Amino acid sequence: MSIWQRWLYLIGLRTNPGPRYFEISESLQTTLSTLAAHEGRPEHDLIPDLLAAGLTQYKTIDSLWPKWESLSPREQEVTALTCLGLTNRQIASRLSLSPETIKTHVRNVLTKFDAGGKPELRQILAGWDFSGWM
Repeated sequence: MSIWQRWLYLIGLRTNPGPRYFEISESLQTTLSTLAAHEGRPEHDLIPDLLAAGLTQYKTIDSLWPKWESLSPREQEVTALTCLGLTNRQIASRLSLSPETIKTHVRNVLTKFDAGGKPELRQILAGWDFSGWM
């Protein structure tokens, strides 16, 4: 038992100092079992890794959203099209702007996301769905 758990027990905020157990939905249990079988690992070994990955993703999304909101609507559009793999010329043609204007927007976006280039920007926003921008 950790000091923190013992302290909570002693002040009455936790009645049982033993381990806590949580129930998960049937569909989540099925997914966990399938993934564990696929990786050849026991479920109880897989749970901490899945939780850590989920928390990392949650934190990443949480930190990226303010950056996204700091973009102008045009910068958001250019970012989405860039992440979809369009070139500056293709984006310029689609938005009826000059390639130099697109280049400026991309440079501003890269600065706001602290990205070294388009490939890094695509990697940063890899989990985002920009299909609605096509």
